[in-house]
Amino acid sequence: MTQIIQITQIVWFIPLIPFIGFIITFLIFKKFSNAVSKISTIFSGICVLLSLYSVYLVYTKGSFSTEIVWYITGKYYISMGFVADGLSTMMLVVVSIVSFLVHLYSIGYMHKDSRFGLFFVYLQLFSASMLGLVLANNYLQMYIFWELVGLCSYLLIGFWYEKKSASDAAKKAFLTTRVGDVGMMIGILLLFLNTGTLGFTKIFELVEKGFISGSVITASSILLFCGAIGKSAQFPLHVWLPDAMEGPTPVSALIHAATMVAAGVYLVGRSFPLFFASPYAMTVVAVIGVFTAIFAASIAIVQTDIKKILAYSTISQLGYMIFALGLGAYVAGLFHLMTHAFFKALLFLGSGSVIHATGTQEITEMGGLAKKMKTTTWTFITGALSLSGFPLLAGFWSKDEILGFAFDNGRYIFFAIGAFTAFLTAFYMFRLVFVVFGGSLSQKSEHAHESPKTMTIPLIILAIFAIIAGYIGAPFIKGNIAFGEFIKNGIHIKHTEFNFMPMVISVLLALMGILLSYLMYQKKTIPKDWLYKYVKPYYTTLKNKYYIDEFYSKVIIRPGIKFANLINWFDKNIIDGFINIIGKATVIISKGIHLFDLGVIDGFVNWTANETYNSGKRLRKLQTGNVSAYAIIMFAVCAVYIIYLIIRFKF
Repeated sequence: MTQIIQITQIVWFIPLIPFIGFIITFLIFKKFSNAVSKISTIFSGICVLLSLYSVYLVYTKGSFSTEIVWYITGKYYISMGFVADGLSTMMLVVVSIVSFLVHLYSIGYMHKDSRFGLFFVYLQLFSASMLGLVLANNYLQMYIFWELVGLCSYLLIGFWYEKKSASDAAKKAFLTTRVGDVGMMIGILLLFLNTGTLGFTKIFELVEKGFISGSVITASSILLFCGAIGKSAQFPLHVWLPDAMEGPTPVSALIHAATMVAAGVYLVGRSFPLFFASPYAMTVVAVIGVFTAIFAASIAIVQTDIKKILAYSTISQLGYMIFALGLGAYVAGLFHLMTHAFFKALLFLGSGSVIHATGTQEITEMGGLAKKMKTTTWTFITGALSLSGFPLLAGFWSKDEILGFAFDNGRYIFFAIGAFTAFLTAFYMFRLVFVVFGGSLSQKSEHAHESPKTMTIPLIILAIFAIIAGYIGAPFIKGNIAFGEFIKNGIHIKHTEFNFMPMVISVLLALMGILLSYLMYQKKTIPKDWLYKYVKPYYTTLKNKYYIDEFYSKVIIRPGIKFANLINWFDKNIIDGFINIIGKATVIISKGIHLFDLGVIDGFVNWTANETYNSGKRLRKLQTGNVSAYAIIMFAVCAVYIIYLIIRFKF
């Protein structure tokens, strides 16, 4: 009982800490910006410790969930609560560690910013929202935190809102992800209408027992996946992610590594029993994932903005995770989610260190930085090697498990596309490495210097994770300490044994990608513009990102603007015109009524009053107040009347 109380308190407390931090820092950030950065970082550090402890409790005592009834209507009720199991606590650790290191890094990176304190206020809310999302035990609660994550991304991507490109990028991210979120909301409502509940456990039990029809499972799964397509930037809703680079680099690291983009993959992983029950939904997930992986990787090979190269790399790696889950590789997909969070955070923070030193994001303006920034150089190369799947680093174990699963289960097309994507990944990452850190010093690199320790210490820590994080899922780790056993949560998943052949193929392709980039950009024995010379149309297509943004602009945005202008014209000229005519007619009629009221109604009333008054004045003269005069008049009247009678009746 004591143990249950402990884990319950911890689970509720983990997202509560950054929410409290958000409230405190929001109240004081204008006057005490330096204090805000320290408070936020301390609160994030506490979350790391509690998250690690929650993993220990789940590992030693098993999963636990808690909930309270929030709302009752008729026979339905809606509850709110948290679930602490292998999957959620693993994500807690990843989110809290990356968030803490981003907080620490931001102290150095953002120290000269005019809104230094506000930046940490937003970071606290972002961290709290993501922690609440991964701990939610039902779809409604997840959706609430899901939208909070979207709000925070909007605030942070557009943090430098005085730049039009930043404010436009924030709006683009917010609106694009809303498209997917609408589908997700409909999927949640569909599940509720057919099950009467929103709780994960209860819905999955009904699915397993066959109480939900296959069509409902397929439809709800695909609709939920729409949310993942938006948040995890899968084709065709990937367009917001490269533009999100307009935000400060620490934001890019947080969004691209452990928070917003991870939310979509986590949604599919959390809902895996639902997806797994529909082969059609799984196929949709796998196809979109594998297409996104190679699609984004091909774009990355010709980009020159360091952050956009990493952005398209993120889209590609998210595609890896999604297609792994679509194939049924539950453990492999989530394993790659975990390892990717560390080395991609490392790469983004490393790029921030480079940008901080050179003042540019264009890799063509950099060069020779290995001579000036040794810590940044070796940590960045470590991240690049891990991302490329270099043997024994974190990315090697998770990426090869995905490819091995595809190979062992006869999904050779997926394996081939994934392996070729690995080649492209290694090529574009080491193209970036050799251009930025190799060669001679460029003009903008001459005055570069190593970043402060608040920035390099997070790089070193993340580099260590990029090396060792994969070993918890290595094939020689067996039993309860294995990553797969920890996160499977009773899900019946296929296990794949280590296969030497797909590993060798993927490693060789990765090494070939590194070698090709070395020959082109370091040794320069192959002209670096060979793509442009020999496949110019394709090169131009890649450079323009397959013209997807232009397509959306022509097919959706411009027609949408024209339609909005048409509606605006109709509103102003037809609706407002009709209303204005009615208004003018009403004014004219009211003036006529006013004149009729004054001239006729009021005139008659006033004439009646005046005549009554004048008649009274005239009649008043007949009254003298003299009794004898009244007697004479009465006598005279009587006399006249008597004379009339005499004459009338001839008496």
